Amino acid sequence: MSASTLDLFLAAFKTLARTLPGAELAWLRGARRHALDQFEALGFPTTQLEDWKYTNVTTVAQRAWHFASPRGDDVDVASIVNDLVLDRAAGRLVFVNGRHIPRYSRLPDLPEGTFVGSLTRAMRETPQRLEAVIAQHAPHDAFAALNTAFMSDGYVVVLPRGAQIEAPLQMLFITDEAGLAMHAFNAVLADAGARCSVVEQFVGIADDAYLANTVTKIVAAAQADIQHCRIQQEARTAFHFSRVDVAQQQASRFTSHSFAFGGALSRTQIDTRLSAVDAHAGLNGLYFVGARQHVDHHTRIDHEKPRGTSREYYRGVLDGASHGVFNGRVIVHPDAQQTDTHQANHNLLLSRDAQIDTKPQLEIHADDVKCTHGATVGQLDENPLFYLRARGIDERMARALLIWAFARDSVDRVGIESVRARLTRLLLARMPEGERIREMV
Repeated sequence: MSASTLDLFLAAFKTLARTLPGAELAWLRGARRHALDQFEALGFPTTQLEDWKYTNVTTVAQRAWHFASPRGDDVDVASIVNDLVLDRAAGRLVFVNGRHIPRYSRLPDLPEGTFVGSLTRAMRETPQRLEAVIAQHAPHDAFAALNTAFMSDGYVVVLPRGAQIEAPLQMLFITDEAGLAMHAFNAVLADAGARCSVVEQFVGIADDAYLANTVTKIVAAAQADIQHCRIQQEARTAFHFSRVDVAQQQASRFTSHSFAFGGALSRTQIDTRLSAVDAHAGLNGLYFVGARQHVDHHTRIDHEKPRGTSREYYRGVLDGASHGVFNGRVIVHPDAQQTDTHQANHNLLLSRDAQIDTKPQLEIHADDVKCTHGATVGQLDENPLFYLRARGIDERMARALLIWAFARDSVDRVGIESVRARLTRLLLARMPEGERIREMV
């Protein structure tokens, strides 16, 4: 990292530090300063690092970003919000250019003791719940360090023991300002037996590059059930980096759905630790890209205690000169006897120039386990294509139906009906013959 790049971030931190949320909290000031020191020591990751071997972030590092929007809360995105709302009866928080906008947000009646609100508000009302997930965990890499140093807003969900929110909570992040670097920090903290579904949706309409750098921390206590869905629809010139860190306790359930459609370069890291017996993790994802888009998914599942189960299914559809990266790592630790885990990554390449680097990994340090994994890369199968054409379906439509069937597997795994319907529309909008397929389904 060049001195000029480093100076840009240091100068920005010096300017903004006193105005960032929680500036009055000594522990948070210390965490921010420590994170900036780590960023200075680490620098941006390079392709010489194994985890970043196929993802080059040089362009991101060389940009002269600005870190706060000069615009106020009067940004008019009402029509966009109306188009993106999943369920008008459910709760939502809306963030525009990295800042929570209350007038577009609404919350349903919540169980007693439940907190759902912006990070800025949480810093004022419940800072003690945030200290454990911010100050006590060192950032993993430069982007996580930058997030801790510059976190400006985001959402926080705190669920007391046994609290249940039936309808999904939609967290909508909209960006329409070029050159802006945003660092959203989110947290879902669920006490024993609590349950909720959270949908993060990232939508970009800026006419030039911007940077979205997001961290979400999820803590699922005993028998908690958390469903987390991410829909990434950033502008085609945007850079998107996100990290989801999950800590699971006894008999907890964590379900992740991650869908990537946008961005010039995007990377999503999802890590979960099954730290007690009988915990379950389910990871599902789809990346559907074209042109020269680059999309990277890294996942890690740590089975640390007995009788844990995990299932992971990721699919990729790549067209044009796009580049996909998938690295799924499952570690079965010595104490994790009777672990049951399965992982699969399947990729469909629609053009000669599209490419995928896939690396499923299993590290097994216990002997009483059931572990399987696999990956496939290929083009459309000629046999079903011939079958469809033999029944009078033209080649373009036949190809579209096969692509739809391949990608729909990931969408159908989503248990939230409103999210599944939105993803279906997004998928059809990206496909050739989407309107004709819509009429059939």
